[in-house]
Amino acid sequence: MLDLKLIRDNPDFVEAQLARRHGGFSIQEVKAVDQRQREAQSELEQLNRRRNEISELFKTGKASKEEMEALRSETKEVKLRLDAVQPLAKELEEERDRLALAIPNLPDPSVPDGEDESANIQVSTWGTIPDIKDPKHHYELGAELNIFDFERGVKIAESRFTVLMPWGARMERALMNFMLDSHAKRGYQEVFPPILVNRDCLVGTGQLPKFAGDYYKIEDEELYLVPTAEVPVTNLYRDEVLPEELLPILHCAYTPNFRREAGSAGKDTRGYIRQHQFNKVELVKFCTPETSEEEHEKLTRDAELILEALELPYRRVLLCSGDMGFCAQKCFDLEVWFPAQNKYREISSCSVFGDFQSRRANLKYRTESGARRFLHTINGSGLAIGRALAAILENYQQPDGSVRIPEVLSPYLGGATTIEKDSARVAVG
Repeated sequence: MLDLKLIRDNPDFVEAQLARRHGGFSIQEVKAVDQRQREAQSELEQLNRRRNEISELFKTGKASKEEMEALRSETKEVKLRLDAVQPLAKELEEERDRLALAIPNLPDPSVPDGEDESANIQVSTWGTIPDIKDPKHHYELGAELNIFDFERGVKIAESRFTVLMPWGARMERALMNFMLDSHAKRGYQEVFPPILVNRDCLVGTGQLPKFAGDYYKIEDEELYLVPTAEVPVTNLYRDEVLPEELLPILHCAYTPNFRREAGSAGKDTRGYIRQHQFNKVELVKFCTPETSEEEHEKLTRDAELILEALELPYRRVLLCSGDMGFCAQKCFDLEVWFPAQNKYREISSCSVFGDFQSRRANLKYRTESGARRFLHTINGSGLAIGRALAAILENYQQPDGSVRIPEVLSPYLGGATTIEKDSARVAVG
């Protein structure tokens, strides 16, 4: 949520920055409702002040009989006006906040202008693109090696739910443990949050109210399946004031994640790239405004180190103003190479939000002088486990149809070095 004071004092600046997002966003409605709310609030305060003054005059008993009658009459008028203005001020406050929640974050000055991904900037690349003749897609390899069972996933749930068979389940778990262990060595404290969150959590991190159609809601309850561990982990400290000496706080968390993918019809319908249920290790940081840029760079680098340890070619991309997520102030995407698609695909988005989420979730810290300030929040995938598995299958595929296992994962798999065809596969039928 943007600072209302910034909107009031610098409306032209805010409008200009929102225009960079190319989404038709405007603060005009917020400004108008905010002005009406402030006027109603001012009148409310004046009425309460006058009511207290009249009460004091009655207590002193110094007013004449005629003055007492006039004061009684005024008291009735004040009460009638209070009864009208009080609910109006509350209603306007709720409407102002509803409108403000629909306005995205302002892009950082270092973010390039642009309407879509065509304006994104490649910052760096790492690794060597493997020379594979006629590479197979990960879903072809996954079916042949009894890693994915897409058909049974549909039978159990619906499309875009996948059953991981023996090697798939083992690889997914190995990747999860490797990622968590690696991030722990770099100072992240692991947490394992609930995978059901309340509405306040999703409002706090910016998923609601704007993107309600993207998430799974529990019927007859105000609970949602988590779309990312960012949501529960960021809300760990909602409505709290943390001492500055604890900062920065670094957390990593594994959760299964659930998204309806309502706006992605027709995209990645084959394979394990875009699922309704998927596993991910998330990195979340809480820090001061003065350190957020540095901590964002460190978090992005921590995610990159996982790709490098897995020896997967990737690139870092700086997203343009029109391609960033709703809450992001600045975002780097890490994209891993997929040989069969002959292109890089996103595997992590590492974003810094400034105080945007903190204003929504009321996340604050106390300085040494005792002042209370909003925290800055940062997060990113470290990494999306399913996409990492898919990338391994494609980049490590061998001419005989087997897949080599990255060296760093071998200890998590009992020393195994290769995934070969499983003769015990049970066919659907």
